[in-house]
Amino acid sequence: MSRRLVTSLAVGALALLTTLGLAAPASAAVSTSQKLSVLSSWTQTSATSYNAWNAARLNQGAWSAYAFNWSTDYCSSSPDNPLGFKFNLSCYRHDFGYRNYKAMGQFSANKDRIDSSFYADLKRVCATYSSAVQPACYSLAWTYYQAVHTFGSIAAVQQSDIDRAARLYPTTPR
Repeated sequence: MSRRLVTSLAVGALALLTTLGLAAPASAAVSTSQKLSVLSSWTQTSATSYNAWNAARLNQGAWSAYAFNWSTDYCSSSPDNPLGFKFNLSCYRHDFGYRNYKAMGQFSANKDRIDSSFYADLKRVCATYSSAVQPACYSLAWTYYQAVHTFGSIAAVQQSDIDRAARLYPTTPR
C-alpha cells in the first residue's frame, strides 16, 4: 500500500471518528467510552477495521490522547513470517487488542473477537499469495489462530506445525 494512500486513509479515519465524536484533539481528555469505542472499531474482523487500525498505527501521534499501548513482540516466540508468509502485522494488531483490552479491564469480554480478527487478518494475508502456496499459508494461519484461541499465545506453535505446513508447498519453486 502506498504511503500516500495510507495517509489518505488515516486522515479519512480521523475525520470520520471526529464526526462521530470519537476522536479527540491531543490535548483533550478522552472518556472511557470513547476509548472503548475506538478500540472496538479497530479490532473487528473486517478489512476496513484492519485498515483503520493500520492507518492509526502509522500516525500514532494523532491518537496520543487515547494513551493506547502500541507495544508489540509481534508473533511472540513463533516466527513472525513463517515460511515467508508475512504474519507480523496481523500479530501486531492482535497484541494491540490484547494489551489494550487488558488495560481497560475488558479483555475476557473481547478475547474471542480479537482472536477471530487475528484469524481473518491471517487469511487476508494468505489470499495475497499464489494458489500454489495458499494451502501452506492457510494451514499456518489456522495453527496460529488455534494457538491464541486455545492457549492465549502464539508461543504454543511448534516447529512441527511449521514443518507440517511446509509439506503443503508444491515441489516446484514459487
